[in-house]
This record gives sequence, structure tokens and C-alpha cells, in this order.
Amino acid sequence: MRINQRIKKILSHYESDNPGTKGNLARILMHGKLGGTGRMVILPVDQGFEHGPARSFAINPQAYDPHYHYQMAVDASLSAFAAPLGLLEAGADTFAGAIPTILKINSSNSLTPSGDDANQAVTGSVADALRLGCSAIGFTIYPGSNYTHDMFEELREIAEEAKSCGLAVIVWSYVRGNMSKAGEGGIDTIAYGAHMACLLGAHVIKVKLPSDYLENEAAKKEYLAQKIDISTLTARVRHVVETCFQGRRLVVFSGGDAKDLEGVYDDARAIRDGGGNGSIIGRNAFRRPKNEALMMLDTIIKIYQGKL
Repeated sequence: MRINQRIKKILSHYESDNPGTKGNLARILMHGKLGGTGRMVILPVDQGFEHGPARSFAINPQAYDPHYHYQMAVDASLSAFAAPLGLLEAGADTFAGAIPTILKINSSNSLTPSGDDANQAVTGSVADALRLGCSAIGFTIYPGSNYTHDMFEELREIAEEAKSCGLAVIVWSYVRGNMSKAGEGGIDTIAYGAHMACLLGAHVIKVKLPSDYLENEAAKKEYLAQKIDISTLTARVRHVVETCFQGRRLVVFSGGDAKDLEGVYDDARAIRDGGGNGSIIGRNAFRRPKNEALMMLDTIIKIYQGKL
């Protein structure tokens, strides 16, 4: 694997990390059609935990099979594939070395009411990630939940172990709890959650695409006083990237709820033009027929390549 200057510069931002961790980051950044560009498209399939099997896969029954998702990520020449323990184990041998993998190490479920008490259970380990040949672990935090600080402490412990073993750490930072529904997608809370993920030591931060809503009154005053541009999605992406150590940390954005193809493509253009590093897109891929999903993923890649 030859690493170009663009990727070397990105890796230089991680000044405390060992060669193993930087090597695993490089594996993701150099893999697939976007290899060497500093952009990523990652397929995450943790929705069976989060939403349940029928809500996730009944629309496309082939997607009940873990190999379907592995193969889609390989066929689309994506940057990486992320999933919980059991799903990765179900294809680990067949797809060994075919694509960098990310073990999603904690999960929640929709049968358990959450609200202000949103939390996730640790469902995998660093040892599991090493055994399965993963390049990284993924961990969700819920800034705003009553369990926020517990999750921070869990992440600190797991991230320390992962880094010591040469794994990268990807943090899903989803603000929720003790705020309005609109606040969960607001620019101030999402930017705050992204910044906290950086402070907690994440190498890659995953957040939702933010709206122009401002939840916190004190933050709202500052946004207005400093004339922070949040008027367009591109501007809001740029602001989130700025809060992630002014671009010294990789920031990717979730695909969100199912939407039409033009909506997916518009999101990718906003991420690209705002300086984001790419997309983690799950439901908008595997809930479509495979041929349509592969075409969509190829188009997203072309957008990040600047071809569309």
C-alpha cells in the first residue's frame, strides 16, 4: 500500500498515535475508489440492533444475510464496512482482507424506552476487533442523555485499550436527551457533540447532518454575535468540520432516514463542498435493490471525486 502525500498529511494530525493506529487509519483512507483522496464512504449495518430486523431488512429480504452487506461494500469498492460483533463474525472468514472492517462495539435497541436516559450496552471488545482483523472500533455516545458521563467513561477506557493495540477509534456522536426533538438535529448541539468526540480522543467523528435550528439560548447568542454562517447545509458542514480541531480530525456524516436519490446526492455535495470527509450510509443503501444501491454508491463516490 503506497500512501500519498495527502494521506500522510492527514496522518500527521494524529501526533500521539503509534504506527499501528496510523497504519489502520491509512488502510481505510487508501482503500476503494476513494483511496488516497482523504474522503471516505463507509457502509454501516447496525440497524438490526437499533431498529429491529423487519424495520431494517424486510423491504429487501436478501439483506437479512450478513454476506449481502459485506459483498455490497466490496462490490461498491467502499472505504470500510462497520457492523456489530455477530454480523462481522458471520462473514469474517469469507471476506477476510477484502475490505477494512470496523467493529461497532456498543449498541442500543428500540424495545427499550430511552428518552432522557438514552444509553447503549457494550456488545463487543477490543479483543474481538483484533481477532476479526478489524482496522477500527466504533462507539456511540449520546451527549445530552442522563447517561452521557457514563458513556464518556466507557469510551475513555475502551479507546485507551484500542489505541494501545493499534486500532483506530470512530465515535458516533448523536446528541439526544434533555432537549427538544429539533435540538437533536440542531447545528449548535451537533457541533458541540462533534467537538466533545474530538476531546474524547476520536480519530474519526460521525454525526448527523445539522439543521439551522439553535437549541441552546447561550449558544444562540454566540452564533448570532459572531455571525457564524449556518444558512446553508454546506455552511453548517463547514462549521462542524471547524469545530473538529479546524479539520485536524476526520469528520463523516450519517445518511439519515430514507430519502430519494437526489436528496442523497445533494447531501453528498454539501458534505464535499463544506470540507467534510465523507459519508457513513446504511439504510439508504441496503433498503434499495442491490443494483440501485450500487449505482447510488458509485454516484456518491463520483461526487466526492469532484466528477459530478
